[in-house]
Amino acid sequence: MGDGPAPDDESDDVLDAVLVALANPHRRDIVYLVGLQPRAVSQLARHRGLSLPAIHKHISILVDAGLVVRHKRGRTTYLTLDRRPLAHLQEWVGQFHTYWGADRATYDNYARHLGIDDPDADQDAAEDAGAGTDTPPRRQP
Repeated sequence: MGDGPAPDDESDDVLDAVLVALANPHRRDIVYLVGLQPRAVSQLARHRGLSLPAIHKHISILVDAGLVVRHKRGRTTYLTLDRRPLAHLQEWVGQFHTYWGADRATYDNYARHLGIDDPDADQDAAEDAGAGTDTPPRRQP
């Protein structure tokens, strides 16, 4: 895949679970809120306007992904954020940091890497020759 370390199956599983969990806006909001401070499940349900069964479904997905931890105090369940699974996501996204930039700049850098001085010159020549079309190229008299 690249020059970085090869991912192991366990970190792939963690990353997959985090991405699935964060694919839903309700769950992203829950992660954000419990990242600020512990929250009671009932607070989260009211905040999002969700029923308790619906919020519990979202929480179960977040717990399975390792993103939140349940804490029971009396009859109230509180949630806290576990940031460790987010580190897997941050590491995965971070590998692209050196390549970030405008798409054109990335393309130009790659072309230079391949030793192509003007990457568009090859494309222009192919278009002028009628490459990829059924019509023959037009000749000037």
